[in-house]
Amino acid sequence: MDASRAGALLTVDLGAIRDNYRLLAGMNKGACAAVMKADAYGLGMEQVAPALALEGCKVFFTAHLDEGIRLRQLVPEDCAIYVLHGPPPGTSRDFFQYDLRPVLNDPAQLQEWRALARTLGRELAAAIQFDTGMSRMGIAPADLAALSARADWLEGVRPTLVMSHLACADEACHAMNEAQRRRFDELRALFPGVPASLANSSGIFLGPAYHYDLLRPGAALYGINPQPGNPNPLKQAVSLHARVVQVRSVRDGDVVGYGAHHAVSGERRIATVAVGYADGWFRSLSGRGFAFVDGVKVPVVGRVSMDSMGLDVTGIAPERVAPGAEVELMGASHTVDEVAALAGTIGYEVLTRLGSRFHRRYL
Repeated sequence: MDASRAGALLTVDLGAIRDNYRLLAGMNKGACAAVMKADAYGLGMEQVAPALALEGCKVFFTAHLDEGIRLRQLVPEDCAIYVLHGPPPGTSRDFFQYDLRPVLNDPAQLQEWRALARTLGRELAAAIQFDTGMSRMGIAPADLAALSARADWLEGVRPTLVMSHLACADEACHAMNEAQRRRFDELRALFPGVPASLANSSGIFLGPAYHYDLLRPGAALYGINPQPGNPNPLKQAVSLHARVVQVRSVRDGDVVGYGAHHAVSGERRIATVAVGYADGWFRSLSGRGFAFVDGVKVPVVGRVSMDSMGLDVTGIAPERVAPGAEVELMGASHTVDEVAALAGTIGYEVLTRLGSRFHRRYL
């Protein structure tokens, strides 16, 4: 999209993402992967994945098969790509064709992968995921007990990774973290010599006992704080600047926006900017969000609408908020996590909702 025609400019700092990867990888004696699901958390897989491959990343994760197929074209052939949701029924040959490794999460996926191995007459690499308490992805304890009772349950499968996922890693003192770690130790003992992975972004900061052989950061790569309530050790990787469409003066008692919920007090100046909920900017920020002009906070007034929202720019120099001028919605003055807190959500959702109408710039 041409920058001059866009309503907002989204800047992604690939250098900051690479710096974050180096910091995280340096916390573990083993390897460090990178999670690319949801288009690299909304920031652009086509740009982010090659940058991390240049940084030395050799293991990547996606959620869906099509994401993995897309990623295979972006990174070197010797990089391993795991697909977290495993093979949808009837798709195992696609994994083989594109050199993707499924994360096997239940007996049906395991049997489909074994069937392809028999057809091809060769072993096929895969990750085995256990459910250690989250009740989401992974082979359930009862299923694992039934499967492992047979000596040939992994015939045709070459496990290259055993893994599980922490449910409460962003709460360092939560008892479930240790319970899951101990359960994971019991299960991975069934796979001597196979690399193990448990730590997601927040799990990395629980300490070396959770690191095992492979770290799996996602959100932390993109600057989201993995330790809520503590200083963020990671660099912000994204900023969003909206363009002013118009500015008008309003009088005491005038209302702004849908529903007439915001009535102004005294003489005010209202700037309308070209970002709304169709761009992923939360409607819940109506009357409570902020933008910044040269570091000065200006409040959102009235409701965030589909394509625009109003800002009270009273006291800001007129030339700084004239039509075409930019205001900061997210960046150095207003982090992803701060936006999320005001919107009543988490940084993950803020990034993955970023819209397609922005002009994107990569540093």
